[in-house]
Amino acid sequence: MADEVRIAAETRTEFGKGAARRTRRAGKVPGVLYGHGTDPVHLAFDTVEFAAALRENGRNALLTITGLGGQPQLALTKSIARDPIKGFFEHIDLVLVRRGEKVQVDVRVVIVGEAASGTLVFQNEDTLTVEADATNIPEEISVVIEDAEIGTQFLAGDIRLPDGAELVSDPELLVVNVTEAPTEEAMEEEIDTEGAGVEEDASEDEAAETGESSEAASGDESAEGSGESAESSDES
Repeated sequence: MADEVRIAAETRTEFGKGAARRTRRAGKVPGVLYGHGTDPVHLAFDTVEFAAALRENGRNALLTITGLGGQPQLALTKSIARDPIKGFFEHIDLVLVRRGEKVQVDVRVVIVGEAASGTLVFQNEDTLTVEADATNIPEEISVVIEDAEIGTQFLAGDIRLPDGAELVSDPELLVVNVTEAPTEEAMEEEIDTEGAGVEEDASEDEAAETGESSEAASGDESAEGSGESAESSDES
């Protein structure tokens, strides 16, 4: 179950891109809190504190937000916008929840165990969407592949979910696929084939270049021959 994290926030009275930049320069991350038909609340968190909360408790941590006046508010992180280059928080959307309320969240998938010898394991899905109590959100979903043979497939509907969680994702979604690992000989043959193709292409390019050079040389010789003939005519 994801931990409940207590975190302080302050309300914002300035909005827009310029105001958001000033908030970030002050060491805070701007956000908005909404849900249950209430008016959106524009707020700001200490950037270091918020980052630590996510790092230590996961994306689905239940946040108890204080400092907004009145009773603390329970919320989940709905979405996080990050700078695509530097990675810092640009904006956070949070949604209000109540104890006992069912919510839909994406939970990360973790592979446990080792498949049988001679296999290659592909994880097709990193998360699955489940419905769970807001105060009992699982941190991860384990897929046990111990001794799984070639051809074994783990579909979303076949995976055992943590207690209290119900699957929302398509039950037929392929999550983990166990295939035959390529042999060393097959890999060497593939490398040799790729290398031969490169050499062949290179040879063709070289031949083309040689042909062009020969044509150019022939052209030069012809031009020289014509020049000599012209000179002979003049002498005559």
